Amino acid sequence: MRAICPGSFDPVTHGHLDIVRRAARLFDEVVVGVGANTSKSALFTPDQRVEMLTEVLADEPRVRVTTFSGLLVDYCREHDIGAVVKGLRFASDFDYELQMAQMNTRLSGLETILLPTSSQWSYVSSTLVREIARLGGDVSPFVPEATARRIASLGPGLASPGTGR
Repeated sequence: MRAICPGSFDPVTHGHLDIVRRAARLFDEVVVGVGANTSKSALFTPDQRVEMLTEVLADEPRVRVTTFSGLLVDYCREHDIGAVVKGLRFASDFDYELQMAQMNTRLSGLETILLPTSSQWSYVSSTLVREIARLGGDVSPFVPEATARRIASLGPGLASPGTGR
C-alpha cells in the first residue's frame, strides 16, 4: 500500500523526518507531498523544499518526494494512495487532525494514520525554526545539516517572506 505524508515542510525538521522514516517502515511506498500553504510566511519555495527533502531522504528507497496542490483526497485518488500519515506533537494537534481525517474519509474513504512524534522532537515546529532563523539563532539542532546550510545561505534577516531567496 502507498501512503502520503503531506505538509508544507518549510523547512523540513527532524520531527518531519521521524514521521516519514517511521511511515516508510509501515508502507510499501511513502510519498512526501509538499503543499503550498499560503497562510504561512515561507522561507523556501515548494521546489526548494522538494530539493531539500529529496536530499535528506536519499537513503530511504521507499520514499518519493513531490509537490501537490488542491485537495489532498483528489491527489490521493489520482495517484492510488490509500492512506495519509500525520504526526502528532501535542494532544492539541489531535482535535484538528481528527477533524481532517474524518473529513477525508467522508470525501473519499481515505484512511489516516496518526503517529505521535518521538518525544525528542515533539517541541520542534517549522514555525519556531523559521522564527529562530529570522532572529539570527542557530537552527542546526532542529533541522538536517543540509537544511541548516540552506537557511544559513539566506543570510542575516533571511529572505523576504515567501521569496525563498
